Amino acid sequence: MGGNDLELDRIDRKILHILQRDAGLNNLELAERVGLSPTPCARRVKRLWTEGVMTHQVAMVDPKKLGLHLTAHVSVTMDRHTPDRFEVFEETIADVPEVVDCCVVTGQSADYLLKAVVRDMAHYEQFLLGTLTRIAGVSAVHSSFELRRVLSRTAVSV
Repeated sequence: MGGNDLELDRIDRKILHILQRDAGLNNLELAERVGLSPTPCARRVKRLWTEGVMTHQVAMVDPKKLGLHLTAHVSVTMDRHTPDRFEVFEETIADVPEVVDCCVVTGQSADYLLKAVVRDMAHYEQFLLGTLTRIAGVSAVHSSFELRRVLSRTAVSV
């Protein structure tokens, strides 16, 4: 483990494993599943939140049920590798609702990898031409579209 990693025991890891798959459990249900009484279980969960191990609790939705049928994986290349260019891009992209994931990457010609979820190809074209390529510094965009999702998970190994 790195210098700032939190020490987690078997029960902490079991709590994380369970909550990553069903964060809607109440404390009593969780305590029963990990073999603790409710008070120590609640203390452990509070510690995991306080220490920043757990950061968000959300409801996962099916994009297709909302009419969002197309997922694009987009490589974005910037014209200059300067802090101000990256800052402008990142601040702008944070407010674009179609983008559900954005990472700075290395090892390829792109600077960013985005995941965008849209209704259809017309919506993607509007996103691409009306938003993405208008961000200062964007010099190249390459898109790939999902045919079928084989695996999608939010849980990490604990």
